[in-house]
Amino acid sequence: MSAREPAAKPESEVLREGRLAALKNIGPVLRMVWESGPRTVVAHLVLRTLSALTPLAILVVARWIIDDVVATAASGKVMTQRLWGLVALEFGLAVLAALLNRGIDYLSVVLRENYTRYVSLRLMEQASRLDLATYEDPAFYDKLDRARVQATDRLVMVSAIARFLQLAVTAVSLCLGILVFSPWILLNIVVCVVPAALGEAYFGARVYALNFLHTPKRRELDYLRHLGASKESAKELKIFGLSTFLMRRYETLSREILDDVVSLSARALTGLSLLSVVASLGYYGSYAFVIYLAARGELSVGELTFLAAAIAGANRTFQELSVTAAGIADQSLYTRDMLSFFALQPGIRSGPRALRVPRPIRQGLEFRDVTFCYPGRSEPILQGVSFHLAPGERIALIGENGQGKTTIVKLMMRLYDPTAGQILLDGVDLREYDLDDLWHEVGVIFQDFARYEMTATHNIAVGRIERRDDQALIMNAAHKSLANTVIERLPLGYEQMLGRRFDGGLDLSGGEWQKIALARAYLRDSQILVLDEPTAALDARAELDVFNRFGELSAGKMAVLISHRFSTVRMADRILVLEGGKIVEEGPHDRLVASGGRYAAMYELQAARYR
Repeated sequence: MSAREPAAKPESEVLREGRLAALKNIGPVLRMVWESGPRTVVAHLVLRTLSALTPLAILVVARWIIDDVVATAASGKVMTQRLWGLVALEFGLAVLAALLNRGIDYLSVVLRENYTRYVSLRLMEQASRLDLATYEDPAFYDKLDRARVQATDRLVMVSAIARFLQLAVTAVSLCLGILVFSPWILLNIVVCVVPAALGEAYFGARVYALNFLHTPKRRELDYLRHLGASKESAKELKIFGLSTFLMRRYETLSREILDDVVSLSARALTGLSLLSVVASLGYYGSYAFVIYLAARGELSVGELTFLAAAIAGANRTFQELSVTAAGIADQSLYTRDMLSFFALQPGIRSGPRALRVPRPIRQGLEFRDVTFCYPGRSEPILQGVSFHLAPGERIALIGENGQGKTTIVKLMMRLYDPTAGQILLDGVDLREYDLDDLWHEVGVIFQDFARYEMTATHNIAVGRIERRDDQALIMNAAHKSLANTVIERLPLGYEQMLGRRFDGGLDLSGGEWQKIALARAYLRDSQILVLDEPTAALDARAELDVFNRFGELSAGKMAVLISHRFSTVRMADRILVLEGGKIVEEGPHDRLVASGGRYAAMYELQAARYR
């Protein structure tokens, strides 16, 4: 299944798909509920079934009590032993009903937590499996946003299904009680409730279609809310006077959504109100008929009480069933994106007979006439790129922005596969190797590296997470990257929470964060090292200190360095100059400068700034 889909569909098409989804999506969700805790599910169903039967049992006992009271009063007798027994039985049933409800509440909490935990872990696992290209598709982000919400919000659906089953058992038991006296009364109630149920289903589908079509707008609203009140954008918002612009854009989008929602809600109010009148006619028509039969002497007082309560209970239960069923159908519509998200399969994955990466790598890495075009773009970012990276060699990639430097790195790590050509590792196509094993042998620091809202220790440990308990190793990596000079100034040292998300957290400067990220590369200790603008946020002195240790970091490794600073790239054994998606020059720094080509011109331009 592809992760790509249209950003919006006609409402009629969404409705058709939604109604089908309402029929087929309930099963997979129930399967996930079952898998999250089978014992809890069974216990929950047992208690709800018993609870569903208690209303009928109480009505039956109440009928017996009333008939016995009438008979006892007519005979002039006092309370009989049977009457006391019936009262005790009704009391016992009332206590049982209360205890069952408490038990249901308890199991509902356990079920909710089990399901939330299970589905959230599945969502995280699935997200980690998907291709990097998937995350660059705006339509996928709509799907992902809906899937994230649906993963936890479907607890409402799970509770509704459980309640529906309980109501169904109650409705069946009450209907059987009514059926014993009159099939026509039962038929009248059912027929009058059906239109209301259909109305609930219709408007539920309309709400889903509207929410589906609003997803891109709501995602933009979330972005505008974040942009309008975040530390990262606060300075520019003030200086550029952007707040009014953002507020007006938010107001326009939110008004469009509000108008649509209010219009649909008004139609639903009118339609469902009329249908509820029809349902009420069914109840009161049946109720009047029962009173008529009692007045003619065809029903005892106990039977009158039983039927009046059973009719009221059945009518109320049927209405709750219709609302609950419509809610379930509505909720099941919203599971479409979650289930389709879980069904996505990554295009880049290990084969059934995937090879392990050689240890050590002997021949190196080779790009052989590689062309690559990003999904959704017509022009390739790389065209016929060929080069060889030998074991122990350090190469640098330079060129203007958008020339494909970072793309080469992503292809090298098999975050993408080439559109054409081959990438070979020790003479074997990169696609033949096990992905996890390949990534295990790659250490990379991107320019847009992650800033983890974790302790300083864990921020470094993510470079080799299985060694997170080896504090000596982590501290050694911090020392090599100069991150120790940052950490030692923190109040709690290596146990200091970084970032502002959690209480007690401290934020770092860009350069300080970069030293933390570099420590991950030292900790990684892999065969292939990739540094994408590793010192972009460092000042000149800090950059010099870092690169005085660069030889130690890259010793014995295949290293790829991307930088716009020529003081950095000149340390490489060989420099590849990219332009127009092709390698236009190649060689060591001194030779490229002497050749007077593209590299020399760029070097001279940068050097002139410091004269």
